[in-house]
Amino acid sequence: MHEQYHKWYSDRIGREFEMLTFGHGGFPIIVFPTSMGKYHQNKDFHLIDSISWFVNSGKIKVYCPDSIDNDSFYNKGIHPAHKIINHTIYDDLILNEVVHRAMHETGYSKVGMVGCSFGGYHALNFAFKHPDKVAYMFSLGGAFDISSFMWGYHDDNVYFNNPVEYISNLSGGWHLDNIRNMGIVLGTGDQDICKEDNYKMSGILHSKGINHWLDVRGGGQGIHDWPAWRAMLPAYISQINH
Repeated sequence: MHEQYHKWYSDRIGREFEMLTFGHGGFPIIVFPTSMGKYHQNKDFHLIDSISWFVNSGKIKVYCPDSIDNDSFYNKGIHPAHKIINHTIYDDLILNEVVHRAMHETGYSKVGMVGCSFGGYHALNFAFKHPDKVAYMFSLGGAFDISSFMWGYHDDNVYFNNPVEYISNLSGGWHLDNIRNMGIVLGTGDQDICKEDNYKMSGILHSKGINHWLDVRGGGQGIHDWPAWRAMLPAYISQINH
């Protein structure tokens, strides 16, 4: 696969930001790392290898940005209000420095969002906050309720980054219509520690008339680990019709 390393200074976070890309062109896919993972994690655990055919054939171009989870949800040394502010800064970085770049480089007006485990939260939350920018959202072993990171604290930033809250309260209009036009997969396994989170999110989506695929795997693919995600992702990427 054609691979490129990118590093630039981001004014939003006040330091350099890193990313890997794979492929020459095709529909752009943003792939988040898992909890506190680095930009190279999805390469290191061979998730990108699992979709190499789609990359090499020019059907997709993959963008693997870094995370800043250590500054936000997983930072135990700051107040939850600051945790969630740091996450909103990351959301803004992904939108303006990654997604807009991917659209410009590939010529597409929308992208796909992918993530495993806590990366699944990032993929789903970004997609549902910015549904006009996202055509597909594939979460693999994700969990979507951030309240456990907030230690009982709650404000508008928490609400609007907690999909189990804000999606539950959507009642129609532009935002919901755009989500309903999205290709959505919630991938999980019968032994996945996040299985119930996926059933809960599936129920919320059903209640809002949002079509999606709740894919519950069994056997060796029923676990919360990389071998299962490597088996899942090619089937989801094959759903892309752009």
